[in-house]
Amino acid sequence: MEELAPIIERCRKGDALAWEALVRRHQARVYGVAFHYLRDGEEARDLAQEVFVKVYKNLDSFKGDAAFLPWLLRMARNAAIDRIRRQKARPPADDLQVGDAVELQSNERSPEQAWEADVGKRLVHRALGRMSEQNREIILLKDIQGLKLEEIAEMLGVPLGTVKSRSSRARTELAKRVVELDPSYGAVR
Repeated sequence: MEELAPIIERCRKGDALAWEALVRRHQARVYGVAFHYLRDGEEARDLAQEVFVKVYKNLDSFKGDAAFLPWLLRMARNAAIDRIRRQKARPPADDLQVGDAVELQSNERSPEQAWEADVGKRLVHRALGRMSEQNREIILLKDIQGLKLEEIAEMLGVPLGTVKSRSSRARTELAKRVVELDPSYGAVR
């Protein structure tokens, strides 16, 4: 995998191909974080676009390539939480009628179509939906997004030991929820 520092530096200099490479590399992860919080594919796509616009505008404030993913995912998490707060404060007046919406078609599989193609992932996703918010967030950040425990602790503003114990409890709860949904996963194979 290509190192991020040269790509980020090229992005800072206005290289459109480097920006496209950076977005392509991380778009599924940003979408995943957005979807985790918003639970709506369209909202998650919109938020992911907003996050990348914000990243582009703030790329000069980013220092170093080792912490880029936590920095990016923190932006996505914060943007999703902000959107949820705004939605609670100002619910939409009217929904758009189906006939009024313009559907843009793509020949490529969307991130959610690719994700939904795997039965095991669907089961885990359903199990995640039944977990506590705190445990679901730890699973998302650690196991799905691949962040280190130290990065999660910094992102959430909690001690490392707290993240370790939450991670253990989250994995236990996830296993319990998977078995509740499909008892055959609890059987010895």
